[in-house]
Amino acid sequence: MTEPHIIFDRALLARRRARAAAALNAGGFGADFLLREVAADFADRLAMIKRDFPIALDLGTHTGAVADTLAAAANIGAVIRADLCPDLVTGAPRPALACDEERLPFAPGALNLVTSALSLQWVNDLPGALAQIARGLAPDGLFLAALFGTETLRELRAALTLAETQLHGGASPRVAPFIELRDMGSLLQRAGLALPVADKDLIKVAYPTMFELLRDLRAMGATNVLVERARRPVTRRFFARAAEIYAERFARADGRIEATFEIVTATGWKPHESQQKP
Repeated sequence: MTEPHIIFDRALLARRRARAAAALNAGGFGADFLLREVAADFADRLAMIKRDFPIALDLGTHTGAVADTLAAAANIGAVIRADLCPDLVTGAPRPALACDEERLPFAPGALNLVTSALSLQWVNDLPGALAQIARGLAPDGLFLAALFGTETLRELRAALTLAETQLHGGASPRVAPFIELRDMGSLLQRAGLALPVADKDLIKVAYPTMFELLRDLRAMGATNVLVERARRPVTRRFFARAAEIYAERFARADGRIEATFEIVTATGWKPHESQQKP
C-alpha cells in the first residue's frame, strides 16, 4: 500500500488550533466568519432534506459553529463534536472527542450524518479520510463538507511569492494547495459514496492592509503548516514588501485590499437500495 505524500505538519496544525482556541476562550478575536457562513449554508441544505439523522458527527468542529447549527435542527438527534485539537472540544457540549480526521474511531455504520467545515483541506490523505467517513456512515447516510478551493488566498500567495523572490532570489511554499472543484466528485465516488454533488462559492473579504488578513488567519489557526515551508526567520522587511505588493496589485477603489476565499461544498450518500439510480 502506497503511503500518502506528507504535505501538512498535523502536529503543528494542532498547536496552531490550540493557540487560536486559547485566544477564543479568553474572549479574544475568533475570526470565525467563514465558519458561520458555512454553517448557515449547511442549515439551508439540510432543511431541504426531509429525513431524520439520529446521530451526526461534526468533524473538525473548531469553534462549534456547525455543531450548534446541527443541534438546533429538528431532524437531527445527537451531535458529536470532534476535532484534531483537544482544546477545541474541552468544555464543549457532550458528546465530544479529540480525534484525527485521518484515523477515525467510529464503528462501521455508526453515523447517519457527517459534516466537516473547512477542515479536511488540511489532511495529508484526503481519499483515505473520505473512505473512513464513508465506512462510518450507515446506509443512506449523508456526508456534507466544505473545503477551501484553489482560488483561496490567491492574492496573498502572489504577494508573498513575489516578495520572497525579490528579497531572497526564490520562493518557498507559504499558502497550502487546495482542492479543485472538478476533483471533488471523483474523490467522493472513489470513497464509495453515491450521488456525489460539488459546487463552489467565492467570498471576497476586504481588509485595510495585508496585516489584518494575517491576523484573521492566525485567529483561525490557519497559518502555514506546510512541511516544506521555509525555516529561515521571517523578517519585517519581507512582510513590509509583501504588503506593498498586495496593495499595489489587489487594492480596491476605496484603498482596501481584497482577499478571496473559495468554498467548495460537496455532498455524497452512503449507497442504499432506495436511492435514485444514475
